This record gives sequence, C-alpha cells and structure tokens, in this order.
Amino acid sequence: MSEPRAQGSDSKLLVRGLTKSFGPKSVLNGIDIDVAAGESLVVIGGSGTGKSVMIKCILGLLGADNGSICIDGEETTGLGKRDRERVMRKFGMLFQGAALFDSLPVWENVAFGLIQGQKMGRRQARDIAHEKLAAVGLGTDVSPLYPSELSGGMQKRVALARAIATEPEIIFFDEPTTGLDPIMADVINDLIVKITRDSGATALSITHDMASARKIANRVAMIYEGRIIWHGPVDQVDHSGNEFVDQFINGRADGPIQMQVRRL
Repeated sequence: MSEPRAQGSDSKLLVRGLTKSFGPKSVLNGIDIDVAAGESLVVIGGSGTGKSVMIKCILGLLGADNGSICIDGEETTGLGKRDRERVMRKFGMLFQGAALFDSLPVWENVAFGLIQGQKMGRRQARDIAHEKLAAVGLGTDVSPLYPSELSGGMQKRVALARAIATEPEIIFFDEPTTGLDPIMADVINDLIVKITRDSGATALSITHDMASARKIANRVAMIYEGRIIWHGPVDQVDHSGNEFVDQFINGRADGPIQMQVRRL
C-alpha cells in the first residue's frame, strides 16, 4: 500500500479509526482518510463496501461507534445539535440519483438550503438559484419546471446547482454519474472539476465509475471490507501494485475480490 499522505495543518477533513456496525454486521473497520483543503479525493469500491456509510458518519447522519472525524481541526463526533448545525453549513451534497423534491420547481430545489437553512428571502434565494443554474449550464427557462419535466442529465445538473448554492467549503459527491449515458456522465464530470476548481472547495466523492474517478480526482483511495486498502495520486492507480485495486479498476471477475453469486 502507498504511504499515507503527510498529515499537516492544511487538512480540511481528517478521519482516523472510524468504525461502524449494525448489529453483528461490521461495515466500517477502521477507516483512515485525510483530505487537504482544495483537494479532490475519490473513494472507489464495490457495492456494500461501506462508502455511503462512511459519508453518512462524516455528515453526522449516522453516529460512529469509534474513531475521530475532524473538520478544520475540530473534532465533530459527539457534537451537540447547535454545533452540528454550524458544522453542517460547511457541507454541500450531490446525492446519488439527484434526490430532488418532486413537489418543488427547479429554482426552489436549488434554493432549498438558502431558504430553509439560512432563512434567506425568496427573491434573493431565487436570484442565487439562477446564478448557480447558469454555472451548470442551465438557463432561467428551466427555473419554473418540475423535476419530472427534466431529463436525467438535467436533473443531475440541478442537483449539482443545489449542492453549490450555499457556497460550501466541502462538497460530497455520491455516485455522481450513476444512471447517465457516457457522454452526459463526462459532462457532469467536467462540471464537477470546473466548479470545485473555481470555488476552491474540497471534494470527497464515492464512486465505482473509474472514468469519473480518473477525471475528477487528485487522489484515489480504495475501500474494501470497511478499510482503506490503498491510496495514492490518481496517476498511480493503474500501477498501484495492489491486486484488489487492479482487479477492481479493470472489472475482472477473477481475483481476490470474490462476489457472492447465488446458484439456481
């Protein structure tokens, strides 16, 4: 495994020894990650390896059993409600499948955090929503539409606009290209790169899409059975020397990762 990146004062997100179990099932078994300010870390791994649980623990949506989660040097495990809300203002999130509110028009979806979280006036929030829609290549003509009137690619763009509407310091991307055709997936990847670069935001993404990982990552980490088994610069992922990583990125059935297939 590659050597861990040197821990320094520029760590925006630092996770050490994170564990989480659900009854007898252990999902996270001592996760260690370190993301510098302005960096884009992509965590790769198959379904059921703990990627989504890791993000939910970092966000405080799930309580970790053990371990440390520091944001800007502040320990966030065990925070009270008020302090948790303060820390949450630093985050933006692009959910898998977009997760837009069907009953709200596009602009209100984008402005949801501004109106509900920051108690911003609707007119100002709508202006910001239009600005963020423009940043993802959408015009004001989509503003009054509802999610059901949009294509999958447009829904993902709206979700991306929502993720950046509050100008977060850290953005989480949960399987950002799932359900998209290869061309639209590449469009979304390009937007993620542009938005994070222009805003200076720190990015943590989880995906099984290696085309996406290669485009949006500065560094890549692979999770397997609840642990980070390799991490390094994105340009080293094809020469990791790790048989688990090699099997995963090349999509081979044969290798140390064995999928449980039910025989009929």
